[in-house]
Amino acid sequence: MKASFIFLIVAARPILALWPIPRSLQIGDSLVKLSPDFQIQHSILHPPQDLLDAISRTTERLWSDKLQRLVVDRGESDSRKLLNAPSLTGLSLSLVTTVGPVESIKEEATKEITTRIEGYSLSVPNGGVATIVANSTLGLFRGLTTFEQLWYDDSTGVTYAYQAPVTIVNDSPAYPYRGFMLDTARNFFPVVDIKRTLDAMSMVKMSQFHWHAVDSQSFPLSIPGFPELAQKGAYSSQEIYSDSDIQDIVNYAGAEIDTPGHTAIISTSHPEHIACPQATPWQTFANEPPAGQLRLASSSTTRFTANVISSIAKTLPSKMFSTGGDELNVNCYLQDAQTQADLMSSGMTLEQALDAFTQMTHGALRTIDKTPVVWEEMALEHQVALSNSTIVMVWISSRNAAAVAAKVLRLIHAPSDYFYLDCGAGEWIGGAIGNSWCDPFKTWQKAYSFDPLANLTAAEVPFVLGGQQLLWAEQSSPENLDSIVWPRAAASAEVFWTGSTLPDGSRPSSTSALPRLHDLRYRMVQRGIRAIALQPHWCALRNGACDF
Repeated sequence: MKASFIFLIVAARPILALWPIPRSLQIGDSLVKLSPDFQIQHSILHPPQDLLDAISRTTERLWSDKLQRLVVDRGESDSRKLLNAPSLTGLSLSLVTTVGPVESIKEEATKEITTRIEGYSLSVPNGGVATIVANSTLGLFRGLTTFEQLWYDDSTGVTYAYQAPVTIVNDSPAYPYRGFMLDTARNFFPVVDIKRTLDAMSMVKMSQFHWHAVDSQSFPLSIPGFPELAQKGAYSSQEIYSDSDIQDIVNYAGAEIDTPGHTAIISTSHPEHIACPQATPWQTFANEPPAGQLRLASSSTTRFTANVISSIAKTLPSKMFSTGGDELNVNCYLQDAQTQADLMSSGMTLEQALDAFTQMTHGALRTIDKTPVVWEEMALEHQVALSNSTIVMVWISSRNAAAVAAKVLRLIHAPSDYFYLDCGAGEWIGGAIGNSWCDPFKTWQKAYSFDPLANLTAAEVPFVLGGQQLLWAEQSSPENLDSIVWPRAAASAEVFWTGSTLPDGSRPSSTSALPRLHDLRYRMVQRGIRAIALQPHWCALRNGACDF
């Protein structure tokens, strides 16, 4: 491919390749190697098993990552210096004094989103013992994740860091919600692929997996008391998430069952609850095929929906549960005789029926101590009385966040103009000529440029919980999952962890971020995550050489 770009050739600039970069960071320029007898120890009485498991994983990764430095000689010149370099003999983990039993990482990670404690301090000296100190096991876990990213292989079997000493004090996230959403309804993703995605999320300190589990096309979720939904709504008996699968996935997940729209598949098991099922032309009755929506004006359907939502939500550790609420098709209800009869019988308008439906479903969630989450239309387009505890996902446009905050509602940034990973692949609807509705392709640089506080007043800032990137799966499957998500989705992980100021006081820029993101991508590949390359390998080894 011919190109007329003029490249600036500069000397490689060493950089500590942490992602997300800590909010405080001091580094040196010395080499330190791991002692062959290196061990991670702790001073925690009755440590929870998942913390011990995290320690074991970190210990294994320190020796198995085998990532060489992204410089021209891949760090070969460090080998001679390492002969006389000091050794790190261990890593000591400790908790600041706590009252009562130590909670597990899972317990900490599934608390109400604003009460999680993720901060830690890390010190790596020139030899001796490194330390991680935190106020929670979740904080220790975040510290271990940072510690893992410091180490490289010199190709002779020596594991070393090259910018010791390293001091990180009170690193904690700017925003509590740092998420990724996966749609498993349009195409099915086996548990092994989802768990690999969770591993990648953990590498970049994401705090929430938003599982868009069902939609109009399929219902692959096994729900206690409602086995028929998956039996008749899944693509096949092999494409169902069993009870054990769900528990395997949801330790860091917030699930979603979209209602009342995007529910056509329920008609296969409960046709009495669905308006305009499979109606044609689908464009008249739905935003995408197949048509079909819950009969929200029916008291029977409302009870059914509340029971389904409550049944699955009870089995999930997450405090958040999304009831959807996007892309409601009014024409479907106008032409559904049963809905019109229900409205006439109750004396309600469609908007009043939607409000009653929402009060019932959200009430069922609050009864079991879950926080309802909705898409932005429920706050901005419909006459629905949302409680102040409700969380709103802003997706249509980043500009709409201010309108949600003005309603004194907490929000999660999920805008299609920054964070939709499926954009730019062309139109998936057959017979269409043109691009996808949310073109262009959303680059990592675009996501990294996002300002969570744009157009918000000082009074509205506290309503921002964070943000997430999303993969709607009309054109995605296990075959392209890793490459379409990683390392792109890591961009927002740093936006919402580090915030608007880097540890040196500068503003984030894609130019300074690129070499660190390269490093993350190569480390992901070492761990079996098929993250896509950001540049030619030649550029990745020569920091700045391919900049304008």
